[in-house]
Amino acid sequence: MDDDQFLIPVTYKGVVKSFPASMRVFGYTHRFEVDVDGTLVYFERDEEGNYRALIPPEEKGKVPPVELLQAIGLSIEAILK
Repeated sequence: MDDDQFLIPVTYKGVVKSFPASMRVFGYTHRFEVDVDGTLVYFERDEEGNYRALIPPEEKGKVPPVELLQAIGLSIEAILK
């Protein structure tokens, strides 16, 4: 893991897992880049201020379960509180 990476702990289906992540800042906004079991997923705020998962086109064949992505988004929100 690089120095600018950290782990996001998530409880999913009763199991605690940690996913490597990094935060990228773009002007006035930011996004988290999370490695979800080998798939790169971006988490950024939507219009309502919640974190949404975005999967780059080159990763579309390896989409993680929606419930797992929701759990990661909630974990990011909890970390930032």
